[in-house]
Amino acid sequence: MVFIFVWSTIVYNPIACWTWNPSGWLFKLGSLDFAGGSPVHLSSGTAALAYSYMLGKRREHGAREIAYRPHNVTHVVLGTVFLWFGWQGFNGGSALGANLRACMALFVTNLAAAVGGLTWMLLDYRLERKWSTVGFCSGAISGLVAITPASGYVPPWSAVVFGIVGGIACNLATKLKYVMRVDDAMDIFAVHGIGAVVGNLMTGLFAKKSIAALDGATVISGGWLDSNWIQLGYQLADTVTVFAYSFAVTCAILAIMNYIPGLSLRASEDAERLGMDEAEIGEFAYDYVERARDHAHVVVMEGQHVSSSNSMSEKTADKESATAAA
Repeated sequence: MVFIFVWSTIVYNPIACWTWNPSGWLFKLGSLDFAGGSPVHLSSGTAALAYSYMLGKRREHGAREIAYRPHNVTHVVLGTVFLWFGWQGFNGGSALGANLRACMALFVTNLAAAVGGLTWMLLDYRLERKWSTVGFCSGAISGLVAITPASGYVPPWSAVVFGIVGGIACNLATKLKYVMRVDDAMDIFAVHGIGAVVGNLMTGLFAKKSIAALDGATVISGGWLDSNWIQLGYQLADTVTVFAYSFAVTCAILAIMNYIPGLSLRASEDAERLGMDEAEIGEFAYDYVERARDHAHVVVMEGQHVSSSNSMSEKTADKESATAAA
């Protein structure tokens, strides 16, 4: 809670001001961000990367082969449904009115999400020849993130491009954590950070004056589709600045918090070994945790039994040796 309050105050709020306040320098520069590609997704995705770096890897992560996988696919699907539904208000509501621009934002949002889901699923299929539910959900979120900064500026057909490029980029970006040697368990940086970078830059390519004007008030110069070549430079400046600011300040916040008693970033070694459910509340959400603990208990007991048997055998052998010597 302390981190959320501090981070929101000195990271999110300034970036949101730069982007949407008429006095903000990114707003004055001419950067386009309809619903929060930089303030919401790029800043949080970069913060997740910084947090993963400062926190370090999970206990025994990388030391042995562990099959990390989603433990409840039903919850993954349910969470995706809630997010996708909520994104209608997130993007459509950014038009600040019931107008044609809001309708266009809703249309491209859903189209990019659907195409992103299919793209990610196809990329996973080429590896294992199986249709992944989690892959579709991940791709849908990637498409939603990518279209967020562009949703009130781009024509419908371009949403297909956003979904494809966003799905491919975010899917491939899940490998970056191995290159950077960070333990980003939920691939937050890959989906939200890289997805926002893709969305920001592609907004500079596909933004159109005619789409922005559907609300009857907004006037922009458009992007490359309107021969406004400098727009991509504005989007790049936005992306680089927000990335650097969020990463640096998040690292500073975490470094300071880690030295304050009671605000240590990492759980104790015992808590990691037992699991946070056991350490914090003494209960388990899933039976497999109990089964794992029972299995560990059996292994320990068997080890003690073997050790005891070996000890008895050694004592017997010593007695026989003594008798033979006598």
